[in-house]
Amino acid sequence: QVRLVESGGGSVQAGGSLRLSCKASGIIYPFNEMGWYRQAPGQQREMVATLVDGGSSNYADSVNDRFTISRDNAQNTVSLQMDRLRPEDTADYYCYARRLTGVEYWGKGTLVTVSA
Repeated sequence: QVRLVESGGGSVQAGGSLRLSCKASGIIYPFNEMGWYRQAPGQQREMVATLVDGGSSNYADSVNDRFTISRDNAQNTVSLQMDRLRPEDTADYYCYARRLTGVEYWGKGTLVTVSA
């Protein structure tokens, strides 16, 4: 059974940094795509950053130039470096992984709180 576990969330002041990590376990072969979504209170879940295996990354306009996604296939992890955080970045952040077949897996989320 595939399991994704996020870590690294917490509270930070505006302008600060956090690094989220997501560890995948139970897999036999690498995922085609991994990334991060977030959901703020009362809002829909939105894409933050995605990374295709051996390919390009994609970022939401609101985080471009502030967040950086990376992955380590040997460790089955995907990370999100978040710099120059803003109060509007406050949300639950979810890791996901997608196979070429389209099957997706999701973590349970980690909370990021940015105070003004």
